[in-house]
This record gives sequence, C-alpha cells and structure tokens, in this order.
Amino acid sequence: MAQIRKLPPAAPQPREAQPAKVAPLWVSTVATLVFGILYAILPEHITLGPSWLPLVLELVIILPGTTASLIRHPLSARTNRVLAFCLLGITTTALIIGVILLITTLPERHEGREAISLLRTGALLWISNVLVFGLWYWEIDGDGPHKRATAGHQAADFLFPQQADGNTHNWIPHFVDYLFLGFTAAIALSPADTYPLSRRAKALMMVEALIAMTILTILIGRAINII
Repeated sequence: MAQIRKLPPAAPQPREAQPAKVAPLWVSTVATLVFGILYAILPEHITLGPSWLPLVLELVIILPGTTASLIRHPLSARTNRVLAFCLLGITTTALIIGVILLITTLPERHEGREAISLLRTGALLWISNVLVFGLWYWEIDGDGPHKRATAGHQAADFLFPQQADGNTHNWIPHFVDYLFLGFTAAIALSPADTYPLSRRAKALMMVEALIAMTILTILIGRAINII
C-alpha cells in the first residue's frame, strides 16, 4: 500500500493590522469656541469690526459637521480638514489683528485707570495665542488627526517623549498634548519636552513665541509701569 503523506499544518494567517484610533475631535472644537468667546469679550478698540463676529463665523462653520455627526452621517476627513483650516484662518487673523491694534493704541492708554483694562486685554490675547497655536499644532502634525491615526501615530512634525522609541506602546497624542506644547512655547518661548521636526512646525513656534513675547514684555510691562 502506498504511504499517505501527512501535509504540514497550514501556517496561521496573520490578522490584519487594526488602524490606530483617532484622538477625540470634539475637544479641538470646544477650544475653537473658547477662543471665539474670549475674543468676544475684548474691548471694541482691539477688534476689527464687532468682537462677536469670529464666534458667529465659527458657529456657522462648525454647525454642519456637528449636525452631520449627530445624524450619524459624518463628513469626510478631507471636508473636515478644509473646515478646520477655515477656522484656523479666522482665529489666526483675529488674533493678529487684536495684537496689532493693541500695540497701535498703546500710546493713548497712559492713565492709571487704564492699567487694569490693559492687563486684562493682554491676558485674554495671551490665552488666545496659546489656543490658536495649539489648534495649529494639532492640525498640521502628520497632516491632521486622521492621517496620524493611519500612520500609527508616529512622530511627524513634532516628537513627543512617548514617540522617541518609535511609539511601540501605541500612544495617541490628544489635543491637550498640543495645547501644552502651545503653552510652553508661549510662556518659555521655547519647546519643553516636545521638539519640532519640520520647518513648518518650527516656523509656527517662532510666530507664537514672537506674539507671546510682544504681549508679555511690551503690553503687560507697560501696564505695570502705569500702575
């Protein structure tokens, strides 16, 4: 009788790699609305047009995406990215105009009673600076949250400490990580534990530090001298 050869057991098929999770997107939306609220309470002489205008424009842009998510028909990642850059354009323009107007109207504010208002305005603009650039870092790093998830949250435009080993623990950067990056850049005028890798990241950090330095040294310093 012919011997029957036993076939070797089939090698197990590898499971398809599951894409990494996308960090929650609603936090950045809330941060954008917080900027609009902070801008709305700025003095009218610091804003170009009504101070509430950026907040209204933000709501108009955010509403379609929020509605689509609520009815379980979310917008595509490409559409969300376009809307995100529209929001960044509005917030960045409003911030820069506010800083320029504060500088140009500074010589007129020399009385003691103006000092508290000047400090309050400088603080609002400084916080707005942190929010705006936190949003920029969140959106440009690795070309946005969806692309970062596809790439397994590897270091792209910024290198977080958790990514130094190639992100072997599948760490996911959330918006608060980029907000902390914006905070350290605005208060220390340099990166702390997170390093910019790309030219666009370095350029953005330089702009944020320049705005923060202007607010901290010129505007708030002038208010203290008035006191």
